[in-house]
Amino acid sequence: MFALAFTSMIHIQCGNYAKASAQADELITLADNKGAAQWKSLAIVEKGCVFSLTGKTPDAVHTITVGIAASRPMGGALWRPTFLSSLASACADLGQFDEAWRCINEATAIIETNKERRWEAQVNLVAGEIALKSPTSDPAKAATSFDHALAVARAQQAKSWELRAAMSMARLWRDQGKRDEARDLLAPVYGWFTEGFDTRDLKDAKALLEELA
Repeated sequence: MFALAFTSMIHIQCGNYAKASAQADELITLADNKGAAQWKSLAIVEKGCVFSLTGKTPDAVHTITVGIAASRPMGGALWRPTFLSSLASACADLGQFDEAWRCINEATAIIETNKERRWEAQVNLVAGEIALKSPTSDPAKAATSFDHALAVARAQQAKSWELRAAMSMARLWRDQGKRDEARDLLAPVYGWFTEGFDTRDLKDAKALLEELA
Protein backbone atom coordinates (compact mmCIF):
# COMPACT_ATOMS: atom_id res chain seq x y z
CA MET A 1 0.00 0.00 0.00
CA PHE A 2 2.88 2.35 0.82
CA ALA A 3 4.52 1.61 -2.53
CA LEU A 4 1.28 2.08 -4.49
CA ALA A 5 0.51 5.38 -2.77
CA PHE A 6 3.93 6.89 -3.32
CA THR A 7 4.36 5.73 -6.91
CA SER A 8 0.89 7.01 -7.76
CA MET A 9 1.91 10.41 -6.43
CA ILE A 10 5.14 10.31 -8.47
CA HIS A 11 3.15 9.54 -11.61
CA ILE A 12 0.83 12.46 -10.83
CA GLN A 13 3.80 14.80 -10.54
CA CYS A 14 5.31 13.48 -13.79
CA GLY A 15 2.05 13.81 -15.70
CA ASN A 16 1.51 10.06 -16.12
CA TYR A 17 -2.15 10.31 -15.22
CA ALA A 18 -3.34 6.94 -16.52
CA LYS A 19 -0.68 5.11 -14.49
CA ALA A 20 -1.42 7.22 -11.42
CA SER A 21 -5.12 6.43 -11.65
CA ALA A 22 -4.51 2.71 -12.17
CA GLN A 23 -2.28 2.50 -9.11
CA ALA A 24 -4.77 4.46 -7.02
CA ASP A 25 -7.48 1.98 -8.07
CA GLU A 26 -5.22 -0.92 -7.09
CA LEU A 27 -4.57 0.74 -3.74
CA ILE A 28 -8.30 1.20 -3.10
CA THR A 29 -8.92 -2.51 -3.74
CA LEU A 30 -6.01 -3.60 -1.54
CA ALA A 31 -6.97 -1.19 1.24
CA ASP A 32 -10.55 -2.53 1.21
CA ASN A 33 -9.23 -6.09 1.50
CA LYS A 34 -6.98 -5.13 4.40
CA GLY A 35 -9.47 -2.86 6.16
CA ALA A 36 -6.96 0.01 5.85
CA ALA A 37 -9.22 3.06 5.80
CA GLN A 38 -6.42 5.63 5.88
CA TRP A 39 -4.72 4.20 2.81
CA LYS A 40 -8.07 4.06 1.01
CA SER A 41 -8.77 7.71 1.77
CA LEU A 42 -5.33 8.61 0.40
CA ALA A 43 -6.02 6.70 -2.83
CA ILE A 44 -9.38 8.40 -3.22
CA VAL A 45 -7.75 11.81 -3.00
CA GLU A 46 -5.10 10.77 -5.53
CA LYS A 47 -7.91 9.82 -7.91
CA GLY A 48 -9.38 13.26 -7.34
CA CYS A 49 -6.06 14.91 -8.14
CA VAL A 50 -5.97 13.04 -11.45
CA PHE A 51 -9.51 14.24 -12.19
CA SER A 52 -8.41 17.82 -11.50
CA LEU A 53 -5.45 17.54 -13.86
CA THR A 54 -7.42 15.91 -16.68
CA GLY A 55 -10.29 18.38 -16.88
CA LYS A 56 -12.86 16.41 -14.86
CA THR A 57 -13.33 19.30 -12.50
CA PRO A 58 -16.69 18.52 -10.81
CA ASP A 59 -15.51 14.94 -10.19
CA ALA A 60 -12.26 16.32 -8.78
CA VAL A 61 -13.99 18.57 -6.25
CA HIS A 62 -16.30 15.78 -5.09
CA THR A 63 -13.65 13.07 -4.90
CA ILE A 64 -10.95 15.12 -3.17
CA THR A 65 -13.49 16.46 -0.68
CA VAL A 66 -14.68 12.94 0.15
CA GLY A 67 -11.13 11.65 0.53
CA ILE A 68 -9.97 14.49 2.77
CA ALA A 69 -13.11 14.21 4.93
CA ALA A 70 -12.49 10.48 5.37
CA SER A 71 -8.88 11.05 6.43
CA ARG A 72 -9.48 13.81 9.00
CA PRO A 73 -10.71 11.58 11.88
CA MET A 74 -7.53 9.49 11.53
CA GLY A 75 -5.23 12.50 11.89
CA GLY A 76 -2.10 13.05 9.88
CA ALA A 77 -1.62 15.99 7.57
CA LEU A 78 1.58 15.01 5.78
CA TRP A 79 0.16 15.26 2.24
CA ARG A 80 -2.88 17.38 2.96
CA PRO A 81 -1.37 20.66 1.68
CA THR A 82 -0.85 19.19 -1.81
CA PHE A 83 -4.34 17.71 -1.81
CA LEU A 84 -5.85 21.00 -0.66
CA SER A 85 -3.92 22.72 -3.45
CA SER A 86 -5.50 20.41 -6.01
CA LEU A 87 -8.92 21.01 -4.49
CA ALA A 88 -8.32 24.78 -4.54
CA SER A 89 -7.38 24.67 -8.21
CA ALA A 90 -10.47 22.66 -9.11
CA CYS A 91 -12.72 24.98 -7.12
CA ALA A 92 -11.25 27.98 -8.91
CA ASP A 93 -11.93 26.32 -12.28
CA LEU A 94 -15.58 26.04 -11.21
CA GLY A 95 -15.68 29.68 -10.15
CA GLN A 96 -15.82 28.79 -6.43
CA PHE A 97 -13.18 31.29 -5.41
CA ASP A 98 -14.11 31.63 -1.74
CA GLU A 99 -13.71 27.88 -1.30
CA ALA A 100 -10.49 27.94 -3.31
CA TRP A 101 -8.95 30.55 -1.00
CA ARG A 102 -10.21 28.65 2.06
CA CYS A 103 -8.28 25.59 0.86
CA ILE A 104 -5.14 27.65 0.26
CA ASN A 105 -5.39 29.21 3.72
CA GLU A 106 -5.85 25.79 5.35
CA ALA A 107 -2.87 24.38 3.44
CA THR A 108 -0.72 27.33 4.49
CA ALA A 109 -1.78 26.94 8.11
CA ILE A 110 -0.82 23.25 8.09
CA ILE A 111 2.59 24.09 6.64
CA GLU A 112 3.23 26.76 9.24
CA THR A 113 1.99 24.62 12.13
CA ASN A 114 3.82 21.41 11.21
CA LYS A 115 6.89 23.02 9.59
CA GLU A 116 6.46 20.43 6.84
CA ARG A 117 7.43 22.54 3.84
CA ARG A 118 7.73 20.05 1.01
CA TRP A 119 4.50 21.40 -0.55
CA GLU A 120 5.06 25.09 0.19
CA ALA A 121 6.12 25.95 -3.36
CA GLN A 122 3.09 24.20 -4.81
CA VAL A 123 0.67 25.97 -2.47
CA ASN A 124 2.08 29.33 -3.51
CA LEU A 125 1.99 28.42 -7.19
CA VAL A 126 -1.68 27.51 -6.99
CA ALA A 127 -2.39 30.68 -5.01
CA GLY A 128 -0.84 32.71 -7.81
CA GLU A 129 -2.91 30.96 -10.46
CA ILE A 130 -6.10 31.56 -8.44
CA ALA A 131 -5.22 35.25 -8.13
CA LEU A 132 -5.05 35.43 -11.94
CA LYS A 133 -8.28 33.47 -12.50
CA SER A 134 -10.33 35.46 -9.98
CA PRO A 135 -13.03 37.81 -11.33
CA THR A 136 -10.88 40.72 -10.16
CA SER A 137 -7.64 39.36 -11.58
CA ASP A 138 -4.65 40.47 -9.51
CA PRO A 139 -1.35 40.07 -11.41
CA ALA A 140 0.61 41.76 -8.62
CA LYS A 141 -0.66 39.26 -6.06
CA ALA A 142 0.06 36.43 -8.47
CA ALA A 143 3.62 37.66 -9.00
CA THR A 144 4.19 37.78 -5.24
CA SER A 145 3.00 34.17 -4.90
CA PHE A 146 5.11 32.98 -7.84
CA ASP A 147 8.15 34.79 -6.44
CA HIS A 148 7.63 33.12 -3.06
CA ALA A 149 7.36 29.74 -4.77
CA LEU A 150 10.62 30.40 -6.62
CA ALA A 151 12.40 31.41 -3.41
CA VAL A 152 11.17 28.31 -1.56
CA ALA A 153 12.12 25.96 -4.40
CA ARG A 154 15.59 27.46 -4.69
CA ALA A 155 16.17 27.25 -0.94
CA GLN A 156 15.12 23.59 -1.00
CA GLN A 157 17.11 22.89 -4.19
CA ALA A 158 13.84 21.48 -5.53
CA LYS A 159 14.47 21.91 -9.25
CA SER A 160 11.14 20.55 -10.45
CA TRP A 161 9.23 23.03 -8.31
CA GLU A 162 11.62 25.78 -9.40
CA LEU A 163 10.85 24.90 -13.03
CA ARG A 164 7.10 25.08 -12.43
CA ALA A 165 7.43 28.38 -10.60
CA ALA A 166 9.63 29.79 -13.35
CA MET A 167 7.08 28.75 -15.97
CA SER A 168 4.24 30.42 -14.08
CA MET A 169 6.20 33.64 -13.69
CA ALA A 170 7.40 33.50 -17.30
CA ARG A 171 3.83 33.18 -18.57
CA LEU A 172 2.79 36.15 -16.46
CA TRP A 173 5.69 38.25 -17.73
CA ARG A 174 5.00 37.15 -21.32
CA ASP A 175 1.42 38.39 -20.99
CA GLN A 176 2.78 41.68 -19.64
CA GLY A 177 5.11 42.09 -22.63
CA LYS A 178 8.27 41.17 -20.69
CA ARG A 179 9.35 38.43 -23.06
CA ASP A 180 13.10 38.86 -22.58
CA GLU A 181 12.79 38.74 -18.79
CA ALA A 182 10.57 35.66 -19.05
CA ARG A 183 13.08 33.83 -21.25
CA ASP A 184 16.03 34.82 -19.06
CA LEU A 185 14.24 33.45 -16.00
CA LEU A 186 13.15 30.14 -17.50
CA ALA A 187 16.09 29.19 -19.74
CA PRO A 188 18.71 28.49 -17.03
CA VAL A 189 16.28 26.42 -14.97
CA TYR A 190 15.32 24.33 -17.97
CA GLY A 191 18.98 24.05 -18.94
CA TRP A 192 19.84 22.48 -15.58
CA PHE A 193 17.98 19.26 -16.47
CA THR A 194 19.79 16.39 -18.17
CA GLU A 195 16.97 13.82 -18.12
CA GLY A 196 13.20 13.56 -17.87
CA PHE A 197 12.54 15.34 -21.15
CA ASP A 198 9.51 13.12 -21.77
CA THR A 199 7.77 14.48 -18.67
CA ARG A 200 4.95 17.00 -18.99
CA ASP A 201 6.79 19.80 -17.17
CA LEU A 202 9.87 19.71 -19.38
CA LYS A 203 7.80 19.45 -22.55
CA ASP A 204 5.79 22.50 -21.45
CA ALA A 205 8.94 24.42 -20.52
CA LYS A 206 10.53 23.68 -23.90
CA ALA A 207 7.41 24.82 -25.74
CA LEU A 208 7.27 28.03 -23.71
CA LEU A 209 10.94 28.78 -24.38
CA GLU A 210 10.40 28.25 -28.10
CA GLU A 211 7.47 30.67 -27.97
CA LEU A 212 9.62 33.25 -26.18
CA ALA A 213 12.63 32.85 -28.50
